[in-house]
Formats: sequence, C-alpha cells, structure tokens
Amino acid sequence: MKKYWKKMIAPVIVTIFVVMYFVLYFGILIITIPKPWNILLGIIPVILIIVLIYVCYERIKEIRSGEEDDLSKY
Repeated sequence: MKKYWKKMIAPVIVTIFVVMYFVLYFGILIITIPKPWNILLGIIPVILIIVLIYVCYERIKEIRSGEEDDLSKY
C-alpha cells in the first residue's frame, strides 16, 4: 500500500475537486432556476458524482494491482 500511495493521490484529488465543482455549480443553478427544473438539476450532478467516484475507485484498484499504464494493453 505504501509504495502506491503517491500514484493514488492525483485521482483522489481530481475526484474531490470535480465533485466540489459539481456541488457548487449545480447548487447555484438550483437556487437560481425556477422550481420545475430543480429536480432535473438535482439528479444530473448526483449521477455524475456517483460515476466519478466509481471511476476513481476502479483506478485505485488498477494502481494497487500493478496495472498502472492502461495504454500498454493496446
């Protein structure tokens, strides 16, 4: 675990910043947009955040398994 922690920092930090961006951006939109659109603007970021966290989890699994370069498979 210790030898891979430096390679795991970037995906985790990028995920955190993008999630914060989605929450801030869509939060402002939800406050300013009329009521009927609030539901749609609430669902979109939740789906994107779930997918983003899943992709980060998969990337961490790849790093732990030693498969750091995805392009080498092709």
